[in-house]
Amino acid sequence: MRRFILIAVCFMVVVYMVYAGDFTYVGANKCKMCHKGASKGEVFEKWEKSSHAKAFETLKAKGEGKNPQCLGCHVTDVKAAEFEGVGCEACHGPGSAYKSISIMKDRQKAIENGLVIPNEATCKKCHNEKSPTFKGFNFNDFWKKIDHRYTKK
Repeated sequence: MRRFILIAVCFMVVVYMVYAGDFTYVGANKCKMCHKGASKGEVFEKWEKSSHAKAFETLKAKGEGKNPQCLGCHVTDVKAAEFEGVGCEACHGPGSAYKSISIMKDRQKAIENGLVIPNEATCKKCHNEKSPTFKGFNFNDFWKKIDHRYTKK
């Protein structure tokens, strides 16, 4: 019996180690809980007004709402309707492991748990010549349009 328990425990540890790095999407509503309101720099509200938040609606309006070539850049996760639009996690990475306040308070810990700090390369995964509507991409100009960093006033 001890041997069986030992084997079972070892198996569970291995399974945990294999899947521990598999981060999953939690959705912008989870992000909103801590990133909304004047005291938080209106980070969520800035995103909510952005073209990223409306990206799927734009796609649908053009009749491309089911085009797999377009969905990859117009939704956060093609497997679930609640991830329509370019949500927080499309740029910041799936939040399942970094969403808790105890992890988010420590930037390095958040990064170790899947938080992505977006840069020009992150943006160019979608804003590139492969897009049928690409008209050029100047990172600095576009960043100013979507900058939603929290800054204390």
